[in-house]
Amino acid sequence: MRRRSLIAGGGVGLVGAALAAPAIAQSQPEVKWRLASSFPKSLDTLYGAAEYMAKRVADATDNKFQIRVFAGGEIVPAFQVLDAVQNNTVELGHSASYYFVGKDPTFAFDCTIPFGMNARQQNAWMTHGGGMELMRAFFKDYNIYNIPMGNTAAQMGGWWRKEIKTVDDLKGVKFRIGGLGGAVLGKLGVVAQQIPGGDIYPALEKGTIDAAEWVGPYDDEKLGFYKVAKFYYYPGWWEGQTQASTYVNLGQWGQLPKTYQAILEGACVHQYIDIALRMIITARYRPKEGRVPHASGTKGAFARAQNFKRVLGIHALNIA
Repeated sequence: MRRRSLIAGGGVGLVGAALAAPAIAQSQPEVKWRLASSFPKSLDTLYGAAEYMAKRVADATDNKFQIRVFAGGEIVPAFQVLDAVQNNTVELGHSASYYFVGKDPTFAFDCTIPFGMNARQQNAWMTHGGGMELMRAFFKDYNIYNIPMGNTAAQMGGWWRKEIKTVDDLKGVKFRIGGLGGAVLGKLGVVAQQIPGGDIYPALEKGTIDAAEWVGPYDDEKLGFYKVAKFYYYPGWWEGQTQASTYVNLGQWGQLPKTYQAILEGACVHQYIDIALRMIITARYRPKEGRVPHASGTKGAFARAQNFKRVLGIHALNIA
């Protein structure tokens, strides 16, 4: 009898919660925000993460909190997302923070550094190692509240028009690369170029650049790099993991109801995990017209660069 009473009571509780949900939703304000992404629409991983996040937020708030997602270049150029959020041109942004190391090298720690952590280590540092607190304090100076949203895990070493056999082969190569890795490779003669994802293919096709790295097999295939560059190298030692982040204008964040804040952060965390898992499932290259050297070329080149570690160490000291 008591068991039946408990079940009945539980049923009443569930019904009550269901009836209360619309009332809670009705008591919340309608909020419509815009999100500027640094990524092209063709990428259902990185760009798609923002769309999935927006859908989860809308579903959890009975469409009271709506977020429209715009690809790089639709509202602002891909590399001006940070400025757009800082200046409240848009309420939200989604980007890879190492695009902005020209403003301050500290941005790299919200994303990745050469020979740095893997995805699990980055996640542990951000959530339990004090990383989030440090980065939040840093982003506050840019009028931004940052939320990690996505991690590609380890990346490939890029698509190259010619084979790399010695360190001398790197000299003068115009290489599309983001973050601090380009500065390190610059010491070996590489001419680093930072180009948005949607503009890489035409730059490779026209010969504006000689090589390009992006993420890994799935995204790289979607962007078509194999059609114009035949050598696909790995690993990308400059990106043992790459964390993407959502940027929220600090003033807008402060005005957002606490419930919406929690829902937005929860949706971002879900996509942080989801992207990492999707990258694992899709991390395979289906040969079409390219060739995948098993790191022997770049390994040999770096082995001959006896001052490579010294160069990296000096660069680390310069940005410390």
